[in-house]
Amino acid sequence: MKLASRMGRLGTESAFEVLAKAKALEKTGRSVIHLEIGEPDFDTPAHIAAAAQEALAKGHTHYVPAPGVPELRTAVADFLERKNRLVTTPDRVIVTPGAKPIMFFAIMALCEEGDEVIYPDPGFPMYESITRFAGATPVPIPLRESNNFTIDPDELASLVTDRTKLLILNSPHNPCGSSLSQEQIEAIAKIAIERDLTVLSDEVYWALQYDGAHRSVLSVPGMAERTILLDGWSKTFAMTGWRLGFGVFPQWLVEPVNRLVINSVSCTSAFSQYAAIAALDGPWDEVDRMKAEFESRASLIVDGLNAIPGVSCVRPGGAFYAFPNVSELGLSSGELSDRLLNEAGVAALPGTAFGDYGEGYLRFSYANSPANIRAALAAFAELAGKVAHG
Repeated sequence: MKLASRMGRLGTESAFEVLAKAKALEKTGRSVIHLEIGEPDFDTPAHIAAAAQEALAKGHTHYVPAPGVPELRTAVADFLERKNRLVTTPDRVIVTPGAKPIMFFAIMALCEEGDEVIYPDPGFPMYESITRFAGATPVPIPLRESNNFTIDPDELASLVTDRTKLLILNSPHNPCGSSLSQEQIEAIAKIAIERDLTVLSDEVYWALQYDGAHRSVLSVPGMAERTILLDGWSKTFAMTGWRLGFGVFPQWLVEPVNRLVINSVSCTSAFSQYAAIAALDGPWDEVDRMKAEFESRASLIVDGLNAIPGVSCVRPGGAFYAFPNVSELGLSSGELSDRLLNEAGVAALPGTAFGDYGEGYLRFSYANSPANIRAALAAFAELAGKVAHG
């Protein structure tokens, strides 16, 4: 039996591979501190779970409209306006089982052989993987430490060609924890408008922005007509396992993407959509508490990493990732992450899991307790000392 050739173009997400290795190690009796997986270590707020239970009791267990129940699509539009993110209408909102389908549907609807997609590197690996799967050409724009791991608009302009179909943005950013400035956003928007680009703005970490209010390309006049907003409930409300995401599409993309939904997942589970409404309309105090805790942990892990000889780390502006430079330790990112897991019992990801420009870096998710973060830092420091002395 032979697989279709396109399967050779489809990558994977290394976080789940490292998680599997770590779990296998734990089965042998080893203790592992998990800093590899990107999900909040908080419980879903109780009022959201209660709304799901109520929906089940009311019989919301059947098929619903492919783009989402009308009540949720309206709640999304109202929420975005209330949070000063976007003024839109419910008919442009499509709800999906997780946010990844929004990436998949957007790229599959827009891109084909000969088209180019510009995406951040280091960046979420699905951007490149789905682009290749669609037959298009992924074009990385480097995020350099010297530029605080953000896009240089001049370099972006140099990469745009007549074949460029889509530009992917992610701010706050995974894996670097960086965030775009308003000046950068306006410069990027100018390029998108002048070169007639569609933009996919991945804003799943928008609520975890530390350095002031969230900044989006959608704030620039004229960008809503050419921008796909990708968001969801996983990171903001600690709902990763609920698999709930949404996209807000330019009007001309709504029908094609709706067809993709019908041909793939049919619809998102009914009862979970009523829980999603409760999340958007409910109290915000637990989100604020989670954000404050992540910001405190960011200081803890960055200060700890910078105290390790041979390691340096830029302070993140959002999300819950630290992206330290480990090049002075003299090992590749892959070698160091393997030794960190197998010798020190700390699961982290090599920077190369996020693209070629991630070489020389590791990604730590600080979605873990301060006690575990301190223990991981001590174990890393001990390993770094061994590596430095051969």
